Amino acid sequence: MSRAPGVTLEGSASIDGAPLFAPLRLTLPAGRWTCLLGGSGVGKSTVLRLICGLPTGASFDGTITATDTRPIPERVAYMAQDDLLLPWASVTDNIRLGARLRGQRADADRLAHILARVGLSGHAQKKPGALSGGQRQRVALARTLMEDKPIILLDEPFSALDAQTRAAMQELAADLLQGRTVLVVTHDPAEAARLGHAIVVLTPKGVTDCPPPAAPVPRPVDDLDTLRCQAELLRRLRDAA
Repeated sequence: MSRAPGVTLEGSASIDGAPLFAPLRLTLPAGRWTCLLGGSGVGKSTVLRLICGLPTGASFDGTITATDTRPIPERVAYMAQDDLLLPWASVTDNIRLGARLRGQRADADRLAHILARVGLSGHAQKKPGALSGGQRQRVALARTLMEDKPIILLDEPFSALDAQTRAAMQELAADLLQGRTVLVVTHDPAEAARLGHAIVVLTPKGVTDCPPPAAPVPRPVDDLDTLRCQAELLRRLRDAA
């Protein structure tokens, strides 16, 4: 994997002439986790897709740059809100899909390690239709983790998981994605307070930064500073509604 760059998105977006988000500057620190919160419809997923270079349905007036000036989309692994699993393919084949599309052989040891870490070793040959919603989301997360990319974009990656599994998967992702530049879109103030080296709230008027707790990520769920940050994020989201 190449060294993870910082990424900056600067500009505004609109849909059919109606503003989606006002002029803003969003900077993702190199090798760190940034959590992006905001209400529904403010453009959080659009920001992810813009960085990926994917169609958004919005008109974007601005720039997206990396600190090393190299093209960004080819260095991104992206996990969408929907799991987007191939229904006819096994769990294993879904996880190694990226390598197959590139005409490469997936690293068997890495695949086995990730399967074990997400708790799916016993389901490796099952098809998505035989899995629960939480298991499907873990397959999608595993597929993203399988990609050895320096920039990771996650859109609500833990939303379908129960509380215990969600906490475990947050810890797994934080471990396996150390040194990557990660942007997580979430509606959950607790998740952002636990995972963010940088925490940003997006509203139609732009972005505001919220100071993260001092403890390293992933932070304990009962850490007092984490709980204070969670409460402050909830207040900001309610004020922006």
